[in-house]
Amino acid sequence: MHMLNPHCGVDRDPRGVVKLTICNAGSLNILGTAVINGVRNGLEVLATEQQIRVLVLAGQSEKSMIGGADIKEMAGLDQASAEKFITGLRDLCEAVRAFPAPVIARMPGWCLGGGLEVAAACDVRIAAHDAKFGMPEVKVGIPSVIHAALLPRLIGWGRARWLVMTAANIDAPTALAWGLVDVVAPEGGLDAAVESTIAALLECGPEALRSQKALLRQWEELPLKESVNLSIGVFGQSFLSGEPQRLMQGFLDRKR
Repeated sequence: MHMLNPHCGVDRDPRGVVKLTICNAGSLNILGTAVINGVRNGLEVLATEQQIRVLVLAGQSEKSMIGGADIKEMAGLDQASAEKFITGLRDLCEAVRAFPAPVIARMPGWCLGGGLEVAAACDVRIAAHDAKFGMPEVKVGIPSVIHAALLPRLIGWGRARWLVMTAANIDAPTALAWGLVDVVAPEGGLDAAVESTIAALLECGPEALRSQKALLRQWEELPLKESVNLSIGVFGQSFLSGEPQRLMQGFLDRKR
């Protein structure tokens, strides 16, 4: 593993798959300011690399991808420093959401609060069979904010309201049924489930996937008519890459 900085380890394979491991953040991978900044900086460096086809976001321990934001640090905040802290976490979530290639969240163990916000900003969430999820902020006197705003879009208003207002934890089968995660791996099968999703993504045109991700981000924000119409130009631009011609010809050659 190559360390981009003390909190950001990177493993690469020849297929263009990069695993970013959140390091030196305690056994539960807790997000304090130093960790937030380190991981965001790592993501910004990797975002410039055109050859990356899939990014896997993982924690160093099997207890958690990200256990949450650092309560020890937050307990000492005031209004101004609280806004500065949460702006840093927003920027990390946005760096994940804006990453040009697909991002897979590898989710063993606990994923709480700020950790679930980061996971919501990923494109695919793959959970261990015994993973647990929750938004406990209101129990410690703060609202769930920033990318918790993605939760109603992912799981609907009722379930999002339940998570952020009761602070109740849910298990992996519930998270799957709600659409909070996309895959729950069988026991011992988390890495195999991640690899299976990587394989599916690698069968797609890399430029097409980057374009699709950018469109999805716009669809989240724009009215329907604008979403429909702006995508016409994106479709046309895809033919400038040569990818449709190459992949469509390959498809036609196989059918003969």
